[in-house]
Amino acid sequence: MVNKPKPALVLLSGGQDSTTILFLAKQSHDKVHALTIDYNQRHYRELGAAVKVAKMAGVVSHEILHVSSILKGTSPLVNPSHEVDTYKDADSLPGGLEATFVPMRNALFLVLAANRAAVLGCNQIYIGVSQEDYGGYPDCRLDFIESMERSINQALDQRIYIETPLIQLNKKETVELAQTLPGCMEALAFSHTCYKGDYPPCGKCHACLLRARGFEQAGIQDPLVARAQREANP
Repeated sequence: MVNKPKPALVLLSGGQDSTTILFLAKQSHDKVHALTIDYNQRHYRELGAAVKVAKMAGVVSHEILHVSSILKGTSPLVNPSHEVDTYKDADSLPGGLEATFVPMRNALFLVLAANRAAVLGCNQIYIGVSQEDYGGYPDCRLDFIESMERSINQALDQRIYIETPLIQLNKKETVELAQTLPGCMEALAFSHTCYKGDYPPCGKCHACLLRARGFEQAGIQDPLVARAQREANP
C-alpha cells in the first residue's frame, strides 16, 4: 500500500509566487487547502484574485482570514497616508529595506497558517518567499523561515514543515517553473501583483517591475498583461 502525502496548506495571497506554489503543491498532494490573509492591504484586489486562483486549482478548502488593520507601519500597503513609490525600470529600484515592507507580516502569516495546518491535519505549509527579495524584505530569508519552523514545532505536539520551493529562484526561474505546472499559466492571468491595486497593473511599482522583468527574461508574455490587452481590445 502506497502512503499518500498528508494534505498541505498553501498561503495564497493571489500573487504570482503564491499562485505558482499552489499549483506546485497540487503536483505532490491529493488534498490542498489555501489560506488567504486579509490585513486591510491597499492592494485588496489580490483577495479576489486568490478566490479565482483557488477555484481554478480545485483546492479542498479556501479560507479568507480577516485580521483587519492589525498590522501597522509606514508601508503604503497598510498606511494610506503613504503613497506607493514608482520607478523608471527594474534597474532603478533602490537598495536597502523596501518602503513597502510590513514589519512581522510573514511571521504573523506563518503563525496563523500553523494554527490552520494543525486543525486541518496538514504537516506542510507552502509559502512563496524568495531570497531574491531579501534586500527589501528581511522576512523572505531562509534563516528566518527555518527559525519560524523551529518555533512553530516547539509550540505544537506535531511536526509541521514550512516549504519554500521558490526560495532560491529569481523571477525568471519562477516563470519557467510555472510553465511546467498544468493550469498554472492560465491561473496567472487572474493573479494580482501591483502594489497600487491597479488593473491593468501600473507597471511602475516595485512588484510590477520585478514581475515584468521575470517574464521578459523568460521570453514569455505575462498572461495577466495579455488578458488586460484582450479585454481592452475585444
